[in-house]
Amino acid sequence: MSIELNGTTGIDFNDGSNQSTSATPYGRKNLIINGDMRIAQRGTSSSSITTSGYTTVDRWTNSIGTAGTWTISQDTDVPTGQGFSNSHKYDCTTANGSLSAGSELAIIQMIEAQNLQHLKFGTSSAETLTVSFWVKSNKTGTYIFELYQWDDNRAISKSYTIDTADTWEKKTITIEGDTTGVIDNNNDKGFQVAWWIAAGSNNTSGTLQTSWGTIVSANRAVGQVNLADSTSNYINITGCQLEIGDAASDFEFIPYDMELQRCQRYYFKNKANNTADAISSFGEIYNTANGQVIFILPVPMRVPFSSYSVEWQDVQALVPSTGSYTVTGLAIANGTYTTVLLNFVSSGMTAGKNPYLRTSSVNGYIAISGEL
Repeated sequence: MSIELNGTTGIDFNDGSNQSTSATPYGRKNLIINGDMRIAQRGTSSSSITTSGYTTVDRWTNSIGTAGTWTISQDTDVPTGQGFSNSHKYDCTTANGSLSAGSELAIIQMIEAQNLQHLKFGTSSAETLTVSFWVKSNKTGTYIFELYQWDDNRAISKSYTIDTADTWEKKTITIEGDTTGVIDNNNDKGFQVAWWIAAGSNNTSGTLQTSWGTIVSANRAVGQVNLADSTSNYINITGCQLEIGDAASDFEFIPYDMELQRCQRYYFKNKANNTADAISSFGEIYNTANGQVIFILPVPMRVPFSSYSVEWQDVQALVPSTGSYTVTGLAIANGTYTTVLLNFVSSGMTAGKNPYLRTSSVNGYIAISGEL
């Protein structure tokens, strides 16, 4: 393969592809993490979803309110010949054909503010952005993509059309840089990247806000179809890429181990492969009911331990040569960005012994969350 430097758009390859000169200022052109939906530490499917939150595919959450009931999953339906192995699917299981004013449903990723500084927002040099993605749904019509900037409460929305039912389509949307809104340089929320799939009149009764400005609720999702109006409805999305430039480049595939580590900055789940897998280091039992163990994180988390939350299921404390004790409580006591001290509660233990935590079923796990 030969390459040619192009003074206008970057590097031209002899297969006709192009690499923008501004696309990889820090080695990663895609501002979205896990855009190909490969990483799903929480699990591959979650049903009966009616409220907002993280469910399956890493870094992807939702905003939902009175817009039906959904099964959200990591799916294997993907566009043919594009290199993807997974997509993110929303499948309606209880319909809402008459949305209330406050009804909403959007597929969302939050992007950390300090990862957006090179966009130069709030200056005359603010970079133009392009979002590209593959989408498939049974319901054709108008859909809304929204980019929301948290620090200055500014937003821009663009419409796109799903033209053919049950067919993968690639969409590309260009978004001008915002010369007014400044993104703070910190580890908090910078962008909220949202794909709307249902919206009530609170977010649809105005005029679509197609240029940057202070967010107006009525202008956020004007024209959006109601994907919640039938239990036959679904949407799949994959290949989501947000990059600098006024044109979309090929999707940036990142090695699995690297993408997993990027996700673990926000959420880490140490789970069982089998019953009785160790999931913590040794600790100490203080009395018959309480102990503490060390939990090691694979990468530094986004926030300090005081902002972590812990999730767990089917865990027991094992004291070698003594026995195992069912854990009935687990909480964060102290820690750093890479280590957490966990207090656990059980019964019948012996003070002074040195336990570690293990799973008591193949469904057992401990997870630490520092999500945006």
